[in-house]
Amino acid sequence: MPGITLDTGALIALEGADKRMRARLFNAREDGQIVTVPAVVLGEWWRGGTARQRKILDAVEVEPTWEHLCKLAGEAIAALPGATVVDAIVMASAAQRGDLVYTSDFEDLDHLHTHFRGVHKLLRI
Repeated sequence: MPGITLDTGALIALEGADKRMRARLFNAREDGQIVTVPAVVLGEWWRGGTARQRKILDAVEVEPTWEHLCKLAGEAIAALPGATVVDAIVMASAAQRGDLVYTSDFEDLDHLHTHFRGVHKLLRI
């Protein structure tokens, strides 16, 4: 069973108590799936550390943004003009594990999916 990678929109949905997204996270954890958040996504989302944010962080693995990941993202940006760094890192992160990606930015990540074929599937929030 593939793991899950979350983008910023997925974290915002969790923080806003989106019932479907919360159920997805709960079910994933119950099934033993690893839920990953690239560190750059954390930087886009974190705004002071509310109790709800801390609870969400306890339920996910924050992946460091290593040099290799940044290079993969940069190559995607070169190949696909208009792609953003954070979106490319989300896709590079997910591709290296064959993860599902939950996103509110489906069109932009779908564009990157042509470069990151290792992503199992994109799922719209």
